[in-house]
Amino acid sequence: MRIGKFQAYVVMLALGAACLGACRQTTSPQAEGLPEQVDFNFHIKPILSDRCFSCHGPDAAAREAGLRLDLPEGGLEKVLESGGRAFVPGSPGKSEAFLRMTSPDPELHMPPPTSNLQLTPRDIALVEKWIRQGARYQPHWAFIPPRKSRLPHIRQLHWPQNEIDYFVLARLEQQGWQPAPPASKARWLRRLSFDLRGLPPSPQELDAFLADTSATAYQRVVDSMLASVHFGERLATDWLDVARYADSHGYQDDGYRFVWPWRDWVIQAFNQNMPYDQFLSWQLAGDLLPAASQQSRLATTFLRNHRANSEAGIVDEEYRVEYVADRSQTVSTAMLGLTLECARCHDHKYDPISQKEYYQFFAFFNNVPELGLIANDGNPAPLLPLVPDSMRQYLHNLQQWLQAQEARNDSLAGGPPPEKLLPLRPRHIRRGLKQGLLLHSNFEQPWRKKVANLANP
Repeated sequence: MRIGKFQAYVVMLALGAACLGACRQTTSPQAEGLPEQVDFNFHIKPILSDRCFSCHGPDAAAREAGLRLDLPEGGLEKVLESGGRAFVPGSPGKSEAFLRMTSPDPELHMPPPTSNLQLTPRDIALVEKWIRQGARYQPHWAFIPPRKSRLPHIRQLHWPQNEIDYFVLARLEQQGWQPAPPASKARWLRRLSFDLRGLPPSPQELDAFLADTSATAYQRVVDSMLASVHFGERLATDWLDVARYADSHGYQDDGYRFVWPWRDWVIQAFNQNMPYDQFLSWQLAGDLLPAASQQSRLATTFLRNHRANSEAGIVDEEYRVEYVADRSQTVSTAMLGLTLECARCHDHKYDPISQKEYYQFFAFFNNVPELGLIANDGNPAPLLPLVPDSMRQYLHNLQQWLQAQEARNDSLAGGPPPEKLLPLRPRHIRRGLKQGLLLHSNFEQPWRKKVANLANP
């Protein structure tokens, strides 16, 4: 027997309403362990992504019924053929997507049995609570400014030692777990040392800590480790991984390159507690700052840590483009919290980036004058001469002197006596000549018929 769409919708609502009561009974035990505030990005989107997005997600080619659940335009605003909406804020019983999730009818149930995907009772309870709390969608987490969270409610008020402990304990209580008993001082020190320095404590540090019975013993050992140079090294290891740091080029013969000064800059930045916005801006555009320093220029090595090819048979432009793509993708991952790789070939299916936006971002790094083919050893241009602080003023003075001499020589190009062109006289030059030199001439005297031998005393 065939029934119309209206009749099917009525049947679906009836089944859904009946199921909703049963669903509340089956999910009520799960509700006890649910978070106080259900978060779309953290709790709901993973459920929809795993169970629903294959048919109702970002991929337009695979989308069914024209329904897209990853955006509020689809989940909240789109009017379905039945006249309803997928999610109705505050009303699980009017949310057709939820009714489908809880329907016992295999013809109506979502995800369909043929997909071999299932929602757990906890998943359903989370979706229901999210709808009751307003079904608020959120943009990609990377676009949400950080904000200070209020402390969650906990039962064991005596347990927290600081604000972070409130969040740890709240999650433990959600899972029905109890906190572990306090660790011994020796074990606590070992954990702390590996967390902050990446190294075990020395026997001397352990003995001193065990012998310290004062109320500030823990605080003092934490402060000492934060002041250690190894603290910056420990933090730098994670950033070096994100920045694809290597001491070699990564292709073919894998020649050596000289970039360890940038690694040391990263370590120093962490040890000096450099503000994070400065840490990022220097690495992204430190050479473009109004008062760019040697250190801010050195920081831009972050952009040049990509693999580089020295094989003679490569297509130069192909690898130059690969370097630009590498910079684009690394900056997006490390600094924006996004993945751009997919959008190089098509609109991204999971991060909100179109192919057009990818190449707009790509264009920022496509203006670097460089070649795809590099020398096997050493760094490809452009290069930065690193000058010790003790030599910087001397080289600055020398550079000014050279510029002054060049300007002076240009103004005296009409043919004055050659001895006025240079500050050094022949007798001064002769003092620095090596023994046995037979001839020395600067060949800068075109108006003379004879060549002066400055080596002749």
